[in-house]
Amino acid sequence: MPRTPRPDPPAAAPARPGNLPHEVNRFVGRAAELAALPEALTAARLVTVTGAGGVGKSRFVAHAAARLPGPLCADGVWRAELASVRRPELVEYALTEALGLTDHTTRSPRQVLLDHLAGRTLVLVVDGFEHLVDACALLVRDLLGAAPGLRVVAAGRRPLALAGERLLPLAPLPAGAAAELFAERAAALLPGFRLDDGNRDDVHEVCRRLDGLPLAVELAVGRLRALSPGQLAERLDDRFRLLTGGGRDTPARHRTLRTAIGWSHELCTAQERLLWARLSVFSGSFDLEAAEYICGGDGLHADAILDVLQELIGQSVVSREETPAGVRYRMLDTVRAYGAEWLDGIGDTERMRRRHRDWYVGLATWCELDWFSPRQAEVAARTDGELPNLRAALEFCLNEPGETHLAQYLAGTLWFYWAGCGRLAEGRHWLEQSIELDTAGDGHPGGGHADSRLKALWVLGYVAILQGDTVPALAALQECREAAERTGNATALAYAVHRTGCLALVSDDMPRAELLLRDALTRYREIGELNSNVLMGQVELAMALAFRGELTQAVALCEDVRQVCEDHGERWTRAYALYVLAYARWTEGEPAAARRLLGECLTIDHEFRDLLGTVLAIELLALVTVAEGDAAEAAVLQGAAGGMWPSVGLRLFGSGHYNVPHERCEAQAREVLGDARFEELTRVGGLLDRDETVARALGGGPPASAVTLPRPARALPPDMREPAASPTANGGETTG
Repeated sequence: MPRTPRPDPPAAAPARPGNLPHEVNRFVGRAAELAALPEALTAARLVTVTGAGGVGKSRFVAHAAARLPGPLCADGVWRAELASVRRPELVEYALTEALGLTDHTTRSPRQVLLDHLAGRTLVLVVDGFEHLVDACALLVRDLLGAAPGLRVVAAGRRPLALAGERLLPLAPLPAGAAAELFAERAAALLPGFRLDDGNRDDVHEVCRRLDGLPLAVELAVGRLRALSPGQLAERLDDRFRLLTGGGRDTPARHRTLRTAIGWSHELCTAQERLLWARLSVFSGSFDLEAAEYICGGDGLHADAILDVLQELIGQSVVSREETPAGVRYRMLDTVRAYGAEWLDGIGDTERMRRRHRDWYVGLATWCELDWFSPRQAEVAARTDGELPNLRAALEFCLNEPGETHLAQYLAGTLWFYWAGCGRLAEGRHWLEQSIELDTAGDGHPGGGHADSRLKALWVLGYVAILQGDTVPALAALQECREAAERTGNATALAYAVHRTGCLALVSDDMPRAELLLRDALTRYREIGELNSNVLMGQVELAMALAFRGELTQAVALCEDVRQVCEDHGERWTRAYALYVLAYARWTEGEPAAARRLLGECLTIDHEFRDLLGTVLAIELLALVTVAEGDAAEAAVLQGAAGGMWPSVGLRLFGSGHYNVPHERCEAQAREVLGDARFEELTRVGGLLDRDETVARALGGGPPASAVTLPRPARALPPDMREPAASPTANGGETTG
């Protein structure tokens, strides 16, 4: 039945966008600084909050940024945590990750940031940058220069030293606020605790000797399970005499913090100190299984890790957090650094880093296998949470002589994450580095680890295709194919042939695409290979056949893929099969069936943050919508898709075949609406973010306008069998 077209979306979303962490306990003190930050940001676009380690910079900037007035951050407040980033070139990736940007193009992460921020009014919080100050300063300078609506709040132990930077030094808490913090946290630890005449002097003495540093105060509170405030004050006095020191040029507050941490360290048992040191090898958060494997043995049995870890949590050395991947643990960077010094001191750093690397190579291997299972969403969340540790493992492999092949293996094994979860740029970074650092005798085909290099090569070719960078893609795939033929590696050869078929598909060479993809599928069957990649090859063959008008074969292939996916619980490839099936249903004049298929497809793509799958589904939904009679809604959806394509690559891959449905939708919508109204509605769609677009596309049945447009004929129109112009695409991603 005809339905009333939906109104245009509201001009503004009800909630401020951003990714600031939720506060789990009450913020104490800092009233003057909280008032000063918005004033400083109004006068200057870069404000750096400086102070000693443990003074509470991270908590302050997160709390203060959440309360900034709307005009300063109409497009939200976004926080990038750099403490776990170790390499300068990864700063850009960390910022794109913090902003939730998914980009499939060959643009550098810096260019992605520049393009995204150019027209927005937002505040970017950059926290923990001091170990990467040069790289961070250059990036912030470029971003501020290109994005007039951007304001940056940086938090670190030193300024960025940029022109126009305004400093907001954060001092330790005054006596009253420090005591209030102590009492607040103590009451959470020991219900019923409060400041009274019996403990007030002792609490103030503890806070005074800890110089009002919030981290030191909270570490001290962690000992209240065993000690009274009076005993704390006495023992702290002992620790000051024992642990004072450092050079004359070491700031007093740094010595005080070290004393507080060292005092907490000395109060730990030998096993707790050992675990503290070994946990310092983690980057970011970690889970219990990783801690048991990496940190167990040689004086600390794996079965004892949980109990010892629980004690460290009780002493505020380690924190526990709930994540989509389950319970994880984390150490503050200052606490981790202290443990790392002890690990160095006992000469165990290299061994622990190797164990860390081994665990994450094993984890990646398990995740690759489990990607083809009902646990696919769990694997995506797990890999996402482990990204800082996977980066650390990759860095170790690249920096250790003779271990480049392990970097190639690890980067290649993570293909599912790079391609399936929107991490193409970072994946390409690691793949290229591991291949470029390769030397004979390590990962070179002439050495003993040729298989790792071949896997890295075909994955690099795949990622480059998805980014629309066809020349490097072809070079990598040709090298992989030649080496695979020379060494007799049938698996690598099948993947090289498959991905070369992908390249032909997006380059509009359908006969070659069909030939190569059929060849690859035959090779997969011969070696017994079955996974998401193999099924994606079948979907890509179906797409090539659909473009040539062979719908019956295309549908049969995708129905087979859908059944296999259902049998194995696979959802990512299933979404692409649904897309091809929806394309076929629309071509046969069944828009309602096409919409149902696209709804499921879009839901899956959005869940996996697969930007390519999302935008392809939106494009086809626009075509379905105009066929159902709502040209206005189709224009909005086309505008929304248009806003996504710059982060994917060349619109519709520069492919004549992929572009025909888009052009038909636009032509029909313009005919009904007129050029001015069509352009107005596409601009409305272009203002929608990804979440809003998906919600709108999935929000109910198809509305219809007063004018009903003719449905396509059941046979594929001649102009969809062969494009009017078929340029060789310089970019784009396959349906996989």
